[in-house]
Amino acid sequence: MLSQMATGFGVAHGRPRRTLLRQTAWAWLHGIALVVTAFAGLTPGAAAKDFTWRLPAGMAPPPMPVNNPMSPAKIELGRRLFFDIRLSGPGYMACATCHKPELAFTDGRKVAIGVTGQRHTRNSPTLTNVAYLSRFGWAQPKREVLEVQLRRPMFGENPVEMGTLGHEVPVLTHIRSNSIYRQLFETSFGDEGGTAAGVISFENIGRAIAAFQRTIVSGDAAYDRFANGDKTALSAAAQRGLRLFTSARLNCSTCHVPPFFTDAIGDVHFHNTGLYNVDGAGRLPGTDQGLANETNMPADIGRFRTPTLRNIKVTAPYMHDGSITSLRQVIDHYAAGGRAALHGKPSPLRSPLVRGFRISANERQDLIAFLESLTDTTFLADPRFRSPY
Repeated sequence: MLSQMATGFGVAHGRPRRTLLRQTAWAWLHGIALVVTAFAGLTPGAAAKDFTWRLPAGMAPPPMPVNNPMSPAKIELGRRLFFDIRLSGPGYMACATCHKPELAFTDGRKVAIGVTGQRHTRNSPTLTNVAYLSRFGWAQPKREVLEVQLRRPMFGENPVEMGTLGHEVPVLTHIRSNSIYRQLFETSFGDEGGTAAGVISFENIGRAIAAFQRTIVSGDAAYDRFANGDKTALSAAAQRGLRLFTSARLNCSTCHVPPFFTDAIGDVHFHNTGLYNVDGAGRLPGTDQGLANETNMPADIGRFRTPTLRNIKVTAPYMHDGSITSLRQVIDHYAAGGRAALHGKPSPLRSPLVRGFRISANERQDLIAFLESLTDTTFLADPRFRSPY
């Protein structure tokens, strides 16, 4: 396992040691993927005997692997790891660097910046209700679970995020030298039996962070109180905005499906919203072509997963590349049938669902009032999601 690997850049058996590190890391991750495949599906809200879900009214527990039940110790361990900058290779970037709880677990930047200073091509997506999603990131077509998804920010090289690859030994040494970590790992994993019981390993790091992420549930906004029967929870403007949002004319709720306000639950859909058309054939600027980067299919150019609209007021800038700065501009983009159309060059690859619509200034304000009603202030200030350091 990674805990047994040596660091350095020498040569072993004719191969650079860094190559061996990379191969070993991905062998471990592949092993985790096989375990996930063998789970025989996800179960709703599996939990240890001493754990009770704290969920907003009407929210069911998220699905989860049967081999990673929830427990208070595991969640606390995951929270500490999530905010620990020593989990990254150079030791100065945590998961929370790009996913700040007060910003609904986004970072407020146009695009993410990795631990090496590299500017990414994509905006940091919110982790709001992430455990309910069947796909993660902006354009990942393969189904994953959170325990496996962790490999991307930690060990990914294109782009580099946390830069943990090649620094596995010092990361584990830091964790093993901390008495609080040792106790939490033992409490969380020490009774599972087998040779890995209680071991501080990247497998259990992933399981703990995933447990913490499954508690990141938002569902107590003004909209939710209105939907649950409190007809005074929404202003008159927000109620008019809700009617617009669900109307056939605007067609917003087809992709942003309540209550999660995304269609990335279950059988996920990817959409081209007509944001770009740089060559007349629908291409996006630069090398990031959305889902097509994964499938190599021209028809998938510019297609991305639908982000949730929950807490949208605090997650600007918007779109996969952070290229739209305000909700007003987002509405103008969709009203035109895509920003490319707004500039006179509609994308031939845009989804037929993005057909444009007419909207008055007053209606735009009502729609914004509704979108802002999706802000869950209790969630944003919840001490369970704050740094323990």
